[in-house]
Amino acid sequence: MTPRERLLMIAPGVLFLVAFGSFEIGRLASRKEAERKAEAQHAQSPRASPAESQDLIAILQTPDLGKRGFSFAQLVESSTGHIVAPFDKKDPVSSIILEAIREAADHAIKIHSSESSALRDLRRINEGSVFFEDTLREHIDAHEALFCSIPQTGNGKEQRTGYPDLRIEHVESGRITYLDPKLFEDKSRASTLRSFYYKLASSSSSKITEEAHHLLLGFPHDGADGQWTFVGWELLDLSALEVRLKSEFQASNRDLYSGELLIESFAGLETD
Repeated sequence: MTPRERLLMIAPGVLFLVAFGSFEIGRLASRKEAERKAEAQHAQSPRASPAESQDLIAILQTPDLGKRGFSFAQLVESSTGHIVAPFDKKDPVSSIILEAIREAADHAIKIHSSESSALRDLRRINEGSVFFEDTLREHIDAHEALFCSIPQTGNGKEQRTGYPDLRIEHVESGRITYLDPKLFEDKSRASTLRSFYYKLASSSSSKITEEAHHLLLGFPHDGADGQWTFVGWELLDLSALEVRLKSEFQASNRDLYSGELLIESFAGLETD
């Protein structure tokens, strides 16, 4: 074999190793950059002063604070500046919205109660909400008088997480309705466990950016894990909802295992 032939034989392998090495170096650099940014954000997180902490604790220790009811409508208006409008199903525009939701909900329970539903591959029913959101959005958006989308935050970014899940606009009138689908086991209807959450957000990150109706669409199921059948639906007007505050302080794994708190560690036994 001539030197030229030998070179032609090994060249592809050398080129592959060079390309693979460049890819790994680039991936490592990207990961390091992401970690660096996360560390910088963590370091810049504002820390409450002792006086602020004392003031907050005094408020949270108000007698029976967790048992008091707060108007959801007033909470939204106070935190976002946008009114929660009551839903009058006799109103002409509201009747159009109601009919579209009704048809979409009927379609959703039929689709997602079938054996071919993507929900049948899930381990937890809570993971199925996104499938209902997509089905409802597609069906409502097909209505000639309505536009249904994922709400945008105050800074114009579309965001799926957090309340509310869907935004319905009646095109002619410009009226907005927020719709939040929820899945729950039918026999847990009287449960006192938390099932609806609303987190205060800044004006730039809040998904509530307009005066609107606020509706919750509940889908009860039979509780048959992995083979859920949805037995109906219920549409609720949240303008009359009363909510309660559960105060808690939390920390992430990053907060816990960042090294600052570490006393001692054991990395585990080495394996051959």
